[in-house]
Formats: sequence, C-alpha cells, structure tokens
Amino acid sequence: MKKIAVFASGSGTNAQNIAEYFLVVRDIRVSLVLANKPDAFVLERAKKLGIPSLVFTRKEFYESEVILDALQRNKIDFIVLAGFLWLIPDYLLKAFSRRIINIHPALLPKYGGKGMYGDKVHQAVIQSGDKQTGISIHYVNDHYDEGEIIFQDSFDILPEDTAESIAKKVHALEYLHFPRIIEETIRAVDSLK
Repeated sequence: MKKIAVFASGSGTNAQNIAEYFLVVRDIRVSLVLANKPDAFVLERAKKLGIPSLVFTRKEFYESEVILDALQRNKIDFIVLAGFLWLIPDYLLKAFSRRIINIHPALLPKYGGKGMYGDKVHQAVIQSGDKQTGISIHYVNDHYDEGEIIFQDSFDILPEDTAESIAKKVHALEYLHFPRIIEETIRAVDSLK
C-alpha cells in the first residue's frame, strides 16, 4: 500500500477529491492530511473521511523535524500539495526527492511564483489578454512553481469570461485530472525502483 500525505491551507476541495478517488484504488491511499492553519476546512473534510490530520506552525515546518517525523511515523511514500502556499523546505525535498507534486491554476511557466495563487492568477490571465489558460501539475523544487511539469491541460478563454468563471473551469480540470496524474506519477516512480 502506497501512502499519500496531502498538504493544504484552505477549504480542501482538491484534497477531498483526491482522497475519494483513492478510496477505490486498491494499493494507494491518502493516509494523512497536513494543514498550516488550524481553522482550514480541509481538516473537517479529512475528519469526515476518517483520515488523520496534523496542524503545524511555520516554526515547526521550517525549524524542526516535526513534519518529517510525522511523515515517517505514518510511513508516507508521496506528498501532494493541494492549495498549500508555503515553500517546501530542503529537508522535505531531500527526503521525498521527486515524490512531491503540486497543482497550479495556470499554464506554467506563466503566472507562477510567490503570491500567484487563486483569483490573483485568474486576474493576471485576464489582464494579459491570453487566449488560453488551464492547469499545470508539476514536481516541487526549491522555487515556487518552477519544478518540472508533469501534465498540463487548457481551455480557451471566452470574451465573457471573468476571474470567477475561469476559476470554475480550472477547478473542473483539477478535479478531472489531478487524482489520475497523482496515481500515474506514483506508479511511474515505483516502476523506476
């Protein structure tokens, strides 16, 4: 059984979608949800799904091994970032080399980097006049949104689109593709062992 830890900061719709997808996959499971905000709704979603969770502080994340200890204690094989906004520290990048992936609500390398998340991304896309946008699923490295791209999907931006309508279309792509790409990536990493 391969075990996934999902890091999230907010509502957790992607985390829930991922966890539910893996309920019907025999050999992969979301086994831990980690949040950097004690009031993040993702914690409620995890509780309803019976998934253990852990809340941590910035100091614990960057200045201790609390997170690494929890991941090792839970025998985590793979990390997924689903709306998690902090840069991943070196100790986790080393311990989970090519086993941490993230999703971004735009076609990287455009509209990535620190501070580019949620509606900020969609507003930037509209202001640019781009004809397409979409999602990027990528490996995580020591820079925001600069890891190797694993998968992208896109859609045309319509003249009447707003940041809100683009967000809905992006979420639909995230829900459709992210769990499947996670599974394919885990299986590809396993086949290299």
